Amino acid sequence: MSTSRSDTDADRTGHPQEGRHADWLELFLDLVFVALASQLAHRLHGDPDLRDFAVFLGLYFPPWWLWINLMVSANLFVDNSPRRRLLMLSAMLCIAVMACAVPEADTDRGSVYALGYAGTRLVLLGLWWPATKYPEPLRVPRWRPLSYCLASGLLWAASAAVPAPWQYLMWGVLIAAEMALLLSARGRGLPARLDTGHIVERVGLFVIIVLGESVIALVTSADHTWTPRAGVVGVLGFVLLAALWWSYFDFGSTSAELMLARADDRQAYLLARDVGGFLHFFVTAGVLCMAAGLATAVEEADHAHLPTGAVWVLAGGLAMYHGAHACIALRYGRPPAGVAVWALPGIGIPLLIVWGAGHLAPWLVVLLLAAEAIAHLFYARGLQRHRLTTPGTARP
Repeated sequence: MSTSRSDTDADRTGHPQEGRHADWLELFLDLVFVALASQLAHRLHGDPDLRDFAVFLGLYFPPWWLWINLMVSANLFVDNSPRRRLLMLSAMLCIAVMACAVPEADTDRGSVYALGYAGTRLVLLGLWWPATKYPEPLRVPRWRPLSYCLASGLLWAASAAVPAPWQYLMWGVLIAAEMALLLSARGRGLPARLDTGHIVERVGLFVIIVLGESVIALVTSADHTWTPRAGVVGVLGFVLLAALWWSYFDFGSTSAELMLARADDRQAYLLARDVGGFLHFFVTAGVLCMAAGLATAVEEADHAHLPTGAVWVLAGGLAMYHGAHACIALRYGRPPAGVAVWALPGIGIPLLIVWGAGHLAPWLVVLLLAAEAIAHLFYARGLQRHRLTTPGTARP
């Protein structure tokens, strides 16, 4: 990674240089998301039920949405000034508050979680406000940061005083309003062109964060359950994660970079919004589910079979991961029939494992899921070789 770029890397309108990389401040910001991911995954340890899973998704989306907003801000405004540093560090503190509140955010700590998120909206206001003073046609209308950042932040702060369950309903409405504002803009009013390479790198780094949380969960659980069977499950879990890493960064990330590079400014924005902003929520949520499920599988390695909830988050997480990638492929314009060839087994096999998990030992559950991930990797590699060697079929 490169070091932080100086203010001279952007002109007075904040236009980013093409081909830039994440700076040290962005990487420092990611560290607090590591802690948040750990707290979220821990909520699904053991035998979670449908409510636990719904709460996990509900608590995960606001910080994910925040991370996407901060990533886009860093992409558009290349600025290494003390002002920007203080704003980003303030965002880190707010996210750390949210991470501390996650274990009881659906009960006693909901108000703290809401105040943490409210603080991040004010940070975004500070990052975007200078763009309201840019010369035309790059100037951002003032009503956008005032509504998207300030009004949203004040309402999130007000939700801290609202009792449950109305508080959670208010959160959902506020997130939906933020998304509606973004969808209505459709890329209009951006003060600069998105650096698509930077977006692909940053989203890939977030995938590394959640994969890293999965590895940490394996190591921690193996330390707590020091038995031969736990070791076998831990090794098989690592093989599963390694196969996912290999396929994602050889094929998923590469395809994203090629598709974004070929698109014009407007198409690149829409693809980055849909693939990086919305669909990768399910990619990363699936990996976090697997992190929790793998941790439980190691801890329950000496039992006859896994708890039903643990199988659902483990195998269901893999199904969600493949389902999200299928939607991404369709968003790229791939033929539905071609996507179905790998997507249906990728979703169906984990669900079949859930159905039969009551008769399977923990190590066998993880082995079958790892085998599916490896088969998926080999299929993708074979398809890539076919496209490269068959005239007229080469495409990302």
